[in-house]
Amino acid sequence: MFVWEALHDLTLIILMVCAVVSIGVGLATEGWPKGMYDGLGIILSILLVVMVTAISDYRQSLQFKELDKEKKKIFVQVIRDGIRQKVSIYDLVVGDVVHLSIGDQVPADGIFISGYNLLIDQSSLTGESVPVYIYEKRPFLLAGSKVQDGSGKMLVTTVGMRTEWGKLMETLSEEGEDETPLQVKLNGVATIIGKIGLAFAVTTFLVLTVRFLVEKGLHQEFTKWTSGDALTLLNYFATAVTIIVVAVPEGLPLAVTLSLAFAMKKLMNDKALVRHLSACETMGSATTICTDKTGTLTTNHMVVNKIWICGEVKEVEASGQRATLDPVISENVISILLQGIFNNTGSEVVKNKDGKNSILGTPTESAILEFGLLLGGDFDNERRSCKLLKVEPFNSEKKKMSVLLSLPDGKVRAFCKGASEIILKMCDKMIGTNGETLHLSEELVRDTMNVINGFAGEALRTLCLAFKDMDDGFQENNIPDSGYTLIIIVGIKDPVRPGVKKAVKTCLAAGITVRMVTGDNVNTAKAIAEECGILLDDDLAIEGPDFRHKSSDQMSQIIPKIKVMARSSPTDKHVLVKNLRGMKEVVAVTGDGTNDAPALHEADIGFAMGIAGTEVAKESADVIVLDDNFATIVNVARWGRSVYINIQKFVQFQLTVNIVALMINFISACVSGSAPLTAVQLLWVNLIMDTLGALALATEPPHEGLMKRPPVLSTESFITRTMWRNIIGQSIYQLAVLLVLNFVGKKLLGLSGSDATAVLNTFIFNTFVFCQVFNEINSRDIEKINIFRGMFGNWTFTGIIAATVIFQVIIVEFLGTFASTVPLNWQLWLLSVVLGAVSLLIAVVLKCIPVNEKTKAQHDGYEPLPSGPDLA
Repeated sequence: MFVWEALHDLTLIILMVCAVVSIGVGLATEGWPKGMYDGLGIILSILLVVMVTAISDYRQSLQFKELDKEKKKIFVQVIRDGIRQKVSIYDLVVGDVVHLSIGDQVPADGIFISGYNLLIDQSSLTGESVPVYIYEKRPFLLAGSKVQDGSGKMLVTTVGMRTEWGKLMETLSEEGEDETPLQVKLNGVATIIGKIGLAFAVTTFLVLTVRFLVEKGLHQEFTKWTSGDALTLLNYFATAVTIIVVAVPEGLPLAVTLSLAFAMKKLMNDKALVRHLSACETMGSATTICTDKTGTLTTNHMVVNKIWICGEVKEVEASGQRATLDPVISENVISILLQGIFNNTGSEVVKNKDGKNSILGTPTESAILEFGLLLGGDFDNERRSCKLLKVEPFNSEKKKMSVLLSLPDGKVRAFCKGASEIILKMCDKMIGTNGETLHLSEELVRDTMNVINGFAGEALRTLCLAFKDMDDGFQENNIPDSGYTLIIIVGIKDPVRPGVKKAVKTCLAAGITVRMVTGDNVNTAKAIAEECGILLDDDLAIEGPDFRHKSSDQMSQIIPKIKVMARSSPTDKHVLVKNLRGMKEVVAVTGDGTNDAPALHEADIGFAMGIAGTEVAKESADVIVLDDNFATIVNVARWGRSVYINIQKFVQFQLTVNIVALMINFISACVSGSAPLTAVQLLWVNLIMDTLGALALATEPPHEGLMKRPPVLSTESFITRTMWRNIIGQSIYQLAVLLVLNFVGKKLLGLSGSDATAVLNTFIFNTFVFCQVFNEINSRDIEKINIFRGMFGNWTFTGIIAATVIFQVIIVEFLGTFASTVPLNWQLWLLSVVLGAVSLLIAVVLKCIPVNEKTKAQHDGYEPLPSGPDLA
């Protein structure tokens, strides 16, 4: 299929027609087999170009298929064989019981068994934007719909392509990736270069034809036409078409795709799954990152570290802690506490196949359940002894979870758990040492707030648990939001990930601002931000409620200073991102919850967390961070910059070859009436500079210097003044060498005899190719003199350079009949290599010439990517 697609190139089809006609005319004039050589040489060159292009495209498609598989790796929690376990959505079978919670995508068609407040968004299937509640009387759940609120269990009835979603998918063809902004930009460049090439090709053909006709007229042979004359004109036409083939830089879009595919593959190994090609490229220009705290900057492995209960603060260790609590609190208090811990949770304690306890659920809830188990609680007994009447699951707007329980003695009790400040406002009493309730005076509230702030200052995440016994007159199914009794404040430790501090430092050196946006207490957020190096002396930490009440003018003044936003709602995050983008910042955002979807969608690049992230967040994101680690996000920025600069290197290399190939044939045709480079030779050069050049230069790995310069602004020109300096300097050198050889080469090299012209043309072709080989090495660094840094560590690059040289030797020495070359002696081979190698010295001299760039600020020893005139 890829070979067939590659053969559809219009210029290649024209060349094939030329080749066939050339074989026909050649056989008629020169007979078999000599008449075949010219045409056969063109056909073989075309097939080589087609094969290399097809193989490259095929390998690329395999990479995308692999990435596509990774995209679809979604796990769900099911009850199967009586055990709750995680399975891939592709392993679901009819009869599995699936657990659904906020942010999940329904993985199969099924029937509702039980649940609370289950609100389903079916817009992707039905087009109805209003979500629907699922309960016993409306029990049908469809694959592809999303859980917007609540939780539930579903019995799977249909899987795979038999589901409604599957049937819908069957009617759609898989759409390819859209072109990235850089590809669009380069397509414009390619079109202009192609038009210039076409103009040169037409002019060259006209000049050669006119000269040929004038010579015929001067020799009074205008009326005598032979098949040899037709072959000469056909060769002129083939040369003109080949100039178009060389001039049209089909390697430009290919280089972008190759570079992005290579970066995507490497990032996949580094735990970043790029869902959209353009994200990797855009990340190279990112100027600010708005990151979550929990799980991204921290490890997301949470444990209860400190507690405040009955007015006393206690440290909690991993070993059983019940004994040290006994003198402080009575059995009655522990009983209420365990009731609240094990019933007011969306997670579960399950026994695995070995009979050991394991906790399935979010890290915060798991930490509290683990604490309950340390206190000697029994999850199953607690759940069996009480009956759940109503559940209000946790969501990031309310920042709390509430349940209504029917106790064994018939009484009804409400439990509430959530953000400390919010729960504390709902309490007017606290529990005493023996289980009695004490009035929460202003002084006690102040003391309690001091405890919360103290915990937060130690970078602990704080949560409060409270309860309320309902009187007989309570309204059924209404969970109260005031009059609670405070039981406990827990301080949960979530250590900062190793490597985060270094990653933040790298961002600051690279001109990328890092902002923490979290739902946590402001003191906890500040403590973690200071530890990570995000919050410095003059920076601002603000709370979501304060931020959202600012006017748009006030916002635009304070946003550049904001480094921490605590107690933020998803709306605050969305507003922050929108304002930053309005200030011409290129914004990357991380998110894991369903409510993060708007901010992820609004940002230039959205990062969803692979472990903690919901399916809705992943659907809205451009990149999925498989290990939830901030350092991985910085790695994506590094690779994004690498992609951009690799394409610049390739463009510099290709434009140099383009200018030289066009000018040498054009000038030579105008002056001497013949083109020194034949169609087959130009096709070989086209292969070197397009497909192989793209492979060599587009797969260069990033170096540390990339993260020591400011981001590239979208307004900056792609082809910089530094690149123009290198292109023009190299082109002048190569043209000077080739034109001198073309016009006075025989005299300089002392060539004589019948094959002198053939030897000279072969030598010019050989020197031209070696100039490109060394120019490819030059292009490895646009600004730095040391172009050999890391070269021998890049096997793709060294392999392509070696293969080019070996193939050049074979073409010159053994394929002369097809490539119109003759074998050269060792002195001429050495001279070709030396003339090519001189281009390295020319590159060094050029790089010493200062360029007056618009942005010349030195940044840690590295110049920012400069700007200059752009071809497009």
